[in-house]
This record gives sequence, structure tokens and C-alpha cells, in this order.
Amino acid sequence: MKIRRIAVFGASMLALCTPALVAWRAEAQAPTASAGSQAPGHQRLLPLEGGRNFRDLGGYRTADGRTVKWGMLFRSGSMAGLTASDLASLDARGLRVVCDFRDHAERAAEPAPWGADAASGPTVFADDYDGMAIGLMPKDMAHMTPESARAMMTASYPTMLRTFAPQYKRMFAQLLAGHAPLAFNCSAGKDRTGVAAALLLTALGVPRETVIEDYLLTNRYLPAALAASAGKGGALDGQPWSRLRPEVLGAFMKADRAYIEAAFGALDAHRGGAEGYLADEMGLGPAQIERLRALYLDRA
Repeated sequence: MKIRRIAVFGASMLALCTPALVAWRAEAQAPTASAGSQAPGHQRLLPLEGGRNFRDLGGYRTADGRTVKWGMLFRSGSMAGLTASDLASLDARGLRVVCDFRDHAERAAEPAPWGADAASGPTVFADDYDGMAIGLMPKDMAHMTPESARAMMTASYPTMLRTFAPQYKRMFAQLLAGHAPLAFNCSAGKDRTGVAAALLLTALGVPRETVIEDYLLTNRYLPAALAASAGKGGALDGQPWSRLRPEVLGAFMKADRAYIEAAFGALDAHRGGAEGYLADEMGLGPAQIERLRALYLDRA
């Protein structure tokens, strides 16, 4: 039985303008080869016609020399643009579960391709909430500067560890139950998804620098997908972002190392560090961590 509970971290959903997109591409930090590397027969960015930052987390090497399995764990932005061919491709990959971190407004603007009455397709988990109401975005952005936007984004990442903990915990519960291949997404696949990916890769034992490099890959893969989505009446359109200066938009759109490092700083500050957070908030004690790694890592 499909569970259709519907979820904004709206900062990533920006009305695109060409100057902002150009500035973002010019300023984006270039990921290192290790994060973008691919194994023969595998692709980091899935070859989907309507995908938005839809990436396979496979192939990353852990501290003990194992590697994350390909074709099991996926991170993505909105899936509203997926074509019939894309859906067939994901079905062939055996996609079983989707954890959608978007709020009700985002999902209404860009509905997922699997309807509530769908007879097939993955089980979709999401929660109803109002991203603006929970304080993840300011109500007045008229006086934002690049510096204040960047500061706000940096401050938001530790907040996500608290606000989205129930949804992240549910994702881990699905994985512990063996319900994979699993994909998780937000609107751009950068912020809420970036924190989720950081938690998942950390739990699997992937070194922090590699996790950060994976986060920064958004700067490589997202701009073209967002440009393709602009003007189609989705969550990218009709937002107040269009009134911001390009450099302010760029601060919101960019996957900035400082943002994800702020999340890691909050993890380090937790009692017992990241391991303590995973145990206390995600329910991942030693036995659960061992099971996750047995399920989703290949032996060295």
C-alpha cells in the first residue's frame, strides 16, 4: 500500500534570470575528480531527459576501503520533469522508494510523476508543511545582500538537521528495511537533499571531504536543468526571487562549501559528534550502522 503523506526549503527554488545563472556558473566551486568520477558502466548523473540533479551516490570509497553500491541510493531535485522514457528507465533500475522533502506548495507547483492513485511506481513518502511558516526563509527579502544571503543560507543548514530530522529518520528506516533502490529529493536537490546525502554518506563511512565534494557537484549539474525548467509554470516561476540582484540570487542558488560545513559543524557539536547525532536523532546505533553498511557497501 502506497503511503502518500505530503512536504519547503524554498531557498533553492529561484526564479532564474540569465545574469544570475551566468554568475553562478562562473563562481561555482569546481568539484574534484574523485567526487565526479564514475566506474565503467555507471554514471554519476543519471541520463534522464527531464532529470534535475538526479545523481547516483554509488562508487564513493569509505574509510575502510569499501565502496558505496551503484544503483541503490539516489539524490535528486524535483522529479516533475521526468518523461515517460525516464520513468521507464527508473522502473528498470528497480526504484522502490522516493523520500520527497518538499513542502505542499512545491509539490503542488511541480507534482511528482507518480499520482496518488498510481497502480505502479515507487512508494512516495512526504510531509505537509509550510516552508515559510517554519522560518526557513525571511518574509522580507527586499534588502538582501550577497553577504546576508550567504549568512542566512549558512545558518539554515544546522536548522535543517533539527527541522527535517523526522523525514531523514524515516529515510534511514526505509533503508534499514532494505527498501531500495531509494531516491530522496527536494526542489533543487541541493539543500535539504544535500544534508540528507551528507548524513547518509557519513553513516556509510565515506570521508567528510568526499561528502563535501559530492555536495559541490550540484554546481556542475544543476544550472542547465534549472534553466530548462524556467518559464514552464513550475516552482521556479512567479517567485519573489526575480526581484533580487543576480549576485544575491547566486548566493542562494550556489552549493557553497560553507553551507554544508555549517551542518557538519552542528554535527560535531552534538554530544558524541556525528556518531552521536546519528544514534540520538536517526536511531542508528552500532547494529544499525553495521546493517546499513552491509546492505549498501561493496566489500573491498
